Amino acid sequence: MWAAVTAGIVATGAGAAAQRGQPQPLPPPMIKEGVTQKIAEHVYVIPDFDVVLVPNVTIVVGTRGTLVVDTGMGAKNGQAVMREVDKVSRARGSSVPELYLVATHIHPEHDLGAGGFPPRTKMLRSKQQEADIQETGLSTAKVFANFSPVIGELLQGAEFRKADISFEREQVVDLGGVRARVMAMGANHTKSDMAVFVEGDRVLVAGDLVMMGLPQFTAPSARIATWLGSLDAFDALKPVRIVPSHGAMGDASMIATYRSFLTTVRARAAALKQDGKTVDETVRTLQDELQARFNRSQMASAVRAAYNEAQ
Repeated sequence: MWAAVTAGIVATGAGAAAQRGQPQPLPPPMIKEGVTQKIAEHVYVIPDFDVVLVPNVTIVVGTRGTLVVDTGMGAKNGQAVMREVDKVSRARGSSVPELYLVATHIHPEHDLGAGGFPPRTKMLRSKQQEADIQETGLSTAKVFANFSPVIGELLQGAEFRKADISFEREQVVDLGGVRARVMAMGANHTKSDMAVFVEGDRVLVAGDLVMMGLPQFTAPSARIATWLGSLDAFDALKPVRIVPSHGAMGDASMIATYRSFLTTVRARAAALKQDGKTVDETVRTLQDELQARFNRSQMASAVRAAYNEAQ
């Protein structure tokens, strides 16, 4: 479990710092207030400002409901998100009684701030996500809690919020004047990734499935083929703006970059495996070959997934 968790957060630097015993403490992973940006008619984002273990938080506002994607880590961060939701509502001159919450995946900074949301909140979870929580429980949170005393305190008493709305593949939420498609994407970054597409505004909240950093495989069951299928689904939506879990926002070119990386890695890993190379040799070879195009330090998990998947 430790290896999987570490692989998933290497892109943000937290895993590497923890493994090296880096003396500088991680910065407090707190959602920043008063910086929320409007990126489309109905969509607002609280940026992460590249702070380790802080997600981009998306707020989608309609005439009768609001949907929030990702929570920050612990109830204190969830409360900060709710204060931003209230500010957005007041700025729009509206009160939206219906409140929905989605976690793109079950890592603590995306899901375990749900305790800071009010009781009226309706939590949406895919059946896959519910099964993932049932299987792994709070084991990942316990690993994260050891990163620093501040993180341990934030996660003290945190629990997964039970689903109010449970679905198989897709759930459309009509917020009044805008609809959000909540989609179960299967095993990609984790066993139970989800994404949200805001219709009309054509904003894709992609979780860890499309970011500026390279794909990170943490689920043993995750396959290159599945991730490429997710990219196909995203392409079909024709998004004009993509909000990733972490880092800078972008457009559909982010999907193309991921596709180029994954297809290249899949082809080369299969060829090297056929030539009798070990998985470690394959990782080093592809890091050498591709470092001019892609971040060397972020390649390993995808190369290992491609090697294991190759026949």
